[in-house]
Amino acid sequence: MNLYLRYFDKETLVYSVEEAIDFLATIPEIGMSPDLEADIRDYYQSDVFYPKRYKVRPRVYFIIIKTEANTMLDFKEKKALRPADHTQKDIAAPVVARLNQEREGWYEAQLDFKRVVMIPSTGKHEYRDTHFVANVKAISGIDAYNRVVDHLRGRVDGRSQFPSAKGKNFKFRYLGMWK
Repeated sequence: MNLYLRYFDKETLVYSVEEAIDFLATIPEIGMSPDLEADIRDYYQSDVFYPKRYKVRPRVYFIIIKTEANTMLDFKEKKALRPADHTQKDIAAPVVARLNQEREGWYEAQLDFKRVVMIPSTGKHEYRDTHFVANVKAISGIDAYNRVVDHLRGRVDGRSQFPSAKGKNFKFRYLGMWK
């Protein structure tokens, strides 16, 4: 694993944490300390691949980025991107697949949305978090979502905000076949 470091127009690609510390030691504004050195070593050893920035003074930082690039040109042209972590997509994909899976019957649909309500004492309106649960006949999870939202749109203020069916504010559960 290599490290890319940049502080204003000073930048380098190094192949070890010692080279990174030597580079930073050449910049007097940074002021290498044992704590900073230990933190850079910890970052290098960790599984974190996000860029790390360190504060030099208010609104002034230097950054360190882990990379697989062997040359500065490869890094600049993004030729050595590490393989994407697909765990987030793998988690989201089954939710979407389950949402579209056709299975006729009763569904329990739970929806958390922002409902616009009037405050009687002031006559003004505000958003209130509202939890709504309904049992609906549907052919899929997305059909249950659409039926609940259509039902609510006709009964609440038009400025109310409904979540995405794919988000965390909509949940559904298959209850069984209708009779």
